[in-house]
Amino acid sequence: MTLETNAFTTYAAIGNREDLADIIYNVDPTDTPFMSGVETDKSTAVNHEWQTQALAAASSANAQLEGDAITADTATATVRLGNINQISRKTPRVTGTQQAVEHAGRDDEMAYQEVLKGKELKRDMETILVGTNQAKVTGNSTTARLTASVLSWIKTNTSKAGSDPTTADGLGTRTDGTQRAFTEAQLKTVLNAIWTSGGKPDVIMTGGFNKQVFSTFTGRSTPQEDATKKKSTASVDVYEGDFGTQRIIANRFQRPRDVLVFQMDMWAIAYLRKFVTIDLAKTGDSTSKSLISEYALEARNEKSSGGVFDLTTS
Repeated sequence: MTLETNAFTTYAAIGNREDLADIIYNVDPTDTPFMSGVETDKSTAVNHEWQTQALAAASSANAQLEGDAITADTATATVRLGNINQISRKTPRVTGTQQAVEHAGRDDEMAYQEVLKGKELKRDMETILVGTNQAKVTGNSTTARLTASVLSWIKTNTSKAGSDPTTADGLGTRTDGTQRAFTEAQLKTVLNAIWTSGGKPDVIMTGGFNKQVFSTFTGRSTPQEDATKKKSTASVDVYEGDFGTQRIIANRFQRPRDVLVFQMDMWAIAYLRKFVTIDLAKTGDSTSKSLISEYALEARNEKSSGGVFDLTTS
């Protein structure tokens, strides 16, 4: 085929309008399963505190004489724990010109940037809470405050090659050890330990690789096919064992080397300031806002949870 003589083509045209879709596509993950799954609490001080209570050990020798004089049993005091409120923030800035021009995919540039930064802030917080091996830091005028992460609290019910924090008070961190393959025996050891401590775990969080390893555990090592639905299933989303049922959730923001076992109602995020937006002073021909979250992880009783640590990730 040959182009007709003097036919005016798009290649020579100057005034054709652009074809820009009015939708912005984003595939970056924004799901934060730990933050979404735990409860929220109110913090009223930089050092957020709570108490735990332990019962006396069960006794098989509790038999009393008839008519015996009654003496009081020893009282068990509560344990007072605390964590530091950490400040995390994101700050969008937009020039007056960018705010004024016509946009594709959004009407208001600053509002759009606020939404993006809010999602980024939640991703940061999820990473801080379950993806860092971080002890609490009180901070000062030159050092930012840090809240102790999950890994700084879990001590009692663990399977590991390294070592646990010395104390379960947010002051220490885990010592990583030589990585080894994730096995169902390791998980069962942790679940048994949690049950013995009195916990009732309901969620297991893993990285992507060990989520796939989980799906090969006993009873689920062979994919199943449903010919009527043209569907093949090769994953495990619920684990039902000797000590209850747990949902299996892959978390992109935790450390891939950790498998975390939670009783979710025994963890909370205490907010001193919950996603506050502050209008900053105008500087030149641009507008700035700051999205701030000030929060502390509340480990209500770490004996309710546990973890399998030091796992291979590939």
